[in-house]
Amino acid sequence: MDRMRIGDLTERAGVTQRTVRYYESIGLLSSGEREGKGHHYYTEETIARLQKIDQLKKIGLSLEEIRDVIDLYFTDTSGVAPKRKVLDILRRHLTETDRKIEALGQFRSDLQSNIERFEQWLEANERD
Repeated sequence: MDRMRIGDLTERAGVTQRTVRYYESIGLLSSGEREGKGHHYYTEETIARLQKIDQLKKIGLSLEEIRDVIDLYFTDTSGVAPKRKVLDILRRHLTETDRKIEALGQFRSDLQSNIERFEQWLEANERD
């Protein structure tokens, strides 16, 4: 099957038509070829792009980040450039995650201190 309409595309790729239209609107997918009565036709590459988008989402990339790397997967046959770019993104995610964990640890410590302070105050004042 060389070309398919959106219904066939979405069925084969496991996404909704709304998802395809949204991805087209933000530049992740190109609009299908328009032909005849204005129907859009899509190719096997569109399915491959949808699958790659799904894979990249599953490893934690945002749609904006995916938009920055998706074309590399289809232009760099070695796969080196897209993987390097994704690796950089994942390293930034890890750094940000570590920063958030540290901040949450501090917040937890502050909460624990406040709880202890309130408990001590209540214990001292409830005896009276």
